[in-house]
Amino acid sequence: MPGPSTPASSDAPGAAESLDPTGVANESAGAERDPAGPAGDPYDPYAPYASHSSAGQGAYRSTARGPQRAAPGPRVVLAVLIVALAAVGLLVTGRGPGLLLLAVVAAVAATVATRSVGTQASSASSWLRRSDPERRAAAGPKVLLAALATGLLTAWQLYDGLGPDLLLLGAVAAAGAGFAAHAAGRRIRPWTVVWSLLALALLAVPACWGAGWPATLAVLGALSVASLALHGGRRWPGVLLPLPGILWQLVPSAAWAREGLGRGPLPGRGRIVPVLKALVVAVVLLTVFGVLFASADAAMADLLGNLSPDLDLDELPGRALLFVLGTLTALGFAHMAAGPRRWDRTTIRPGRERRRLEWALPLAALNLLFGVFAVLQAVVVLGGADAVLRNTGMSRSAYARQGFWQLSVITVLTLVVVAVAKRWAPRTTAADRRLARILLGLLCVLALAVVASALGRMWFYVDASGLTRLRLWVLVVEVWMGAVFLLLIAAGLTRRTGWLPRVVVLSGVLTVAVYGLMGPDAIIADQNVGRYEQALRTDPHTASIDLRNVRDLSADAVPALDRLPEPQRSCALQLIAQDLGPASTPWYATDLAAARARRILAERPPVRDSSLIGRWACDRAGLADTDW
Repeated sequence: MPGPSTPASSDAPGAAESLDPTGVANESAGAERDPAGPAGDPYDPYAPYASHSSAGQGAYRSTARGPQRAAPGPRVVLAVLIVALAAVGLLVTGRGPGLLLLAVVAAVAATVATRSVGTQASSASSWLRRSDPERRAAAGPKVLLAALATGLLTAWQLYDGLGPDLLLLGAVAAAGAGFAAHAAGRRIRPWTVVWSLLALALLAVPACWGAGWPATLAVLGALSVASLALHGGRRWPGVLLPLPGILWQLVPSAAWAREGLGRGPLPGRGRIVPVLKALVVAVVLLTVFGVLFASADAAMADLLGNLSPDLDLDELPGRALLFVLGTLTALGFAHMAAGPRRWDRTTIRPGRERRRLEWALPLAALNLLFGVFAVLQAVVVLGGADAVLRNTGMSRSAYARQGFWQLSVITVLTLVVVAVAKRWAPRTTAADRRLARILLGLLCVLALAVVASALGRMWFYVDASGLTRLRLWVLVVEVWMGAVFLLLIAAGLTRRTGWLPRVVVLSGVLTVAVYGLMGPDAIIADQNVGRYEQALRTDPHTASIDLRNVRDLSADAVPALDRLPEPQRSCALQLIAQDLGPASTPWYATDLAAARARRILAERPPVRDSSLIGRWACDRAGLADTDW
């Protein structure tokens, strides 16, 4: 979701940052900053405001005067999170009634919880006051109209499913955020463009592919990246804390919009009111004459039926929920743009330094253990695996598949160890800092051997048993963690860590975007079908395909599954054809993969009468009753 960003400082690190091979010690530099935000503070997101004349300050609402408003508590954040997850589940799974009930209950809980937000100012949330914006632009009429348009489009389009409609909704919401940012006098920065383009790429995933899991990841990632674009942080708190920022912006943004409406007569009333009247008259005329034309001509009825929403009384609760959620989301992003939190000023004090022996001995022992594992893996790879296999009593295939999940856990724990060890590392002298770089850098290098071993085992497993959604996902995550270790090593070698937080988050967002845009279900089907075709060419008598790996895939897999011979083809496509159903989904909720799948299935439909003949096809293909 594009939007202007907080002005960011240059990437040149300070003196404290140059000593940090992992970027963790950046927090110590932030601990010494004046939270009041002097004019020369490079992290001050309001630096451009100083050039505004006093006449322009009337558009701002100061947040530094008077009693501080407490930030939304855990109950509010949890309730809003439940609402968001319920809405996403409604869109992805289509299971409306239960999720709608859950969302309504969560909304009521959020309303009850927010009653005490204005009066509770506990010491636990006092650290948030450092990041409070000093002033915020008021909600103007353009912002409110953009939020209202986003809500109406959300209720109209998003109820039918995900597709190109997300790009349209993102553009309208981004326009509202742009109006708010312009009123606040903010400027677009290079990293704003980067995050905004990534948000658009993530929103394009549901327009291209129909798989639910990648689409859910893409939508959540787009919301997070749009929030980061509007905050514009560069330190670890500045790039991590804004990611879920939309959750605690929903409730305050409603109050902000109410304050904007209460500022007096809306400017441009003489232009807006006639336009609204004209729109109402146009809607009435189009409705009356559209109904008459539709009843007079079947082709016209079909055209108007595709362009107009098909409303049902049972759909009103769901559409009302989507309207509220869409409006609040657009207002939340505009609220951020009008005055973002200065998360870069959040103070995270460094840990107490440990003595060199107390800190270095456990880390050296861990490096030794990692080194032994790396040597054993090298022995296996270089062809000396026979002795290892004899001692373990395992076959080569079982040895290759065994231990992947343990190695993945080791990779994650190693990242935690690096962060914690850097926080408590001795840093008083140059020798202490050099020792920290050596031991932590060596641990990151050895961790790459663990990543390589995990990837090799999973790839061997895929080659032997085929690809599944879980196997592909963990492969992608393991590759990303390897990239993070490479970034940590590069930071330690260059001794410049100002770029590290944003680049690490950038690598994660790129991973989610690439994973969604490459079509995971299509890749899974293509790999399994390709293995089967290869087996048919080499040894047709023993060739087989595990249909359990492909029957539950989405419509993205239809082009690859269409290459299968019968009866495997009909068995593999049976559930997908049932899920697609008739081609009655509106264009704005239809992804490219679903349209392509419907065209293929119309040309070569699978076996009809799914309850009997479809079961016969699966039986002929070797799929037992208990497997499907």
